[in-house]
Amino acid sequence: MLYENRFKNPEDVPVILEKIRQLAGQTGPVRLMEVCGTHTMAIARSGLKTILPESVQLLSGPGCPVCVTPAGVIDMILDLSQRPGVMIASYGDLLRVPGSRQGDSLLRRKALGGKVEPVYSPVDAIEIAAAHPELEVIFLGVGFETTAPGTAACILEAASRKISNFSVLCLLKQTAPALRSLIEADDFAVSGFLCPGHVAAVTGSRAFSFLPEEYGLPGVVSGFEPADLLASVLELMRMIAAGQPGLMNEYTRLVRPEGNPAALALMEKVFCPASSDWRGLGHIEDSGFAIREEYAQWDAAGKFRLSPAPAAEIPGCRCAQVIRGVLSPDGCPLFRRVCTPENPVGPCMVSGEGACAAAFQYTV
Repeated sequence: MLYENRFKNPEDVPVILEKIRQLAGQTGPVRLMEVCGTHTMAIARSGLKTILPESVQLLSGPGCPVCVTPAGVIDMILDLSQRPGVMIASYGDLLRVPGSRQGDSLLRRKALGGKVEPVYSPVDAIEIAAAHPELEVIFLGVGFETTAPGTAACILEAASRKISNFSVLCLLKQTAPALRSLIEADDFAVSGFLCPGHVAAVTGSRAFSFLPEEYGLPGVVSGFEPADLLASVLELMRMIAAGQPGLMNEYTRLVRPEGNPAALALMEKVFCPASSDWRGLGHIEDSGFAIREEYAQWDAAGKFRLSPAPAAEIPGCRCAQVIRGVLSPDGCPLFRRVCTPENPVGPCMVSGEGACAAAFQYTV
């Protein structure tokens, strides 16, 4: 276990940093990307970027599920929240995300009379539906493979209890297709990946083996402590310096190669792969999850005949470029000047996992 073996004593950290500096002298400029919002916030909070060599750059990729939800989908949800007899239940981050108009969010629609309820889990939404049979309760199922098993379980729970006034708007997305889309883009310039530990706990570390096998890029499945991230950067630097890309699991205390069989079985039972639109990445085949036909009664998209209209970004917002890692948050002309956590223009400043929110909170 890399974490336990290397960080038993505080004096280990300077040793690891010195090894990274030595390797940086061999590799030249290196760009490493994390694709997990929790990694993004952990890196910013710990100040990791400030202690690495200048030639080792850490970039934030499409790791925030709220951020990659397109503006057109948000607009569709906002309109849905105003329908008579409909209640929207959602995780808190999504409540403040604007669609194609700044300031127009689920919180604003709630103030205008829409029924919008923040919940901690999809089970909370089921209980609301059970207590209010006069309402159609729609849970916004946003997230990656991390939250997909819980969303699947709630659909099975609703089916078991025959709660017909509950449904899920499935906004879930898959990580690997997004990485493939990034890598195959013309502006791709990343040397290696810090792979998301939360996702890998479900999918297994083997889900990221395509990075070295198909694209010749190193990857390390990382935990979330500063020492986890530092150890993962060191392993990426070693592989890059040696010219031997591979996949390493640093987060062995939680992640197994095969993943979580029970969670995977839940996902397989309820969902099937589907094409999906991503903010910043566009349309990606088989990058989302669709609710299987046998559970169509609890699929809000079919039940309410929902179809998002194309919607442009709010003028000046550069969230799409930040999500792809081609622009840092401070490269956006609105960052700190117009766009702040109190007055967010784009989702990257709203979400607690957004790159702009992290940069605003933890950099001067």
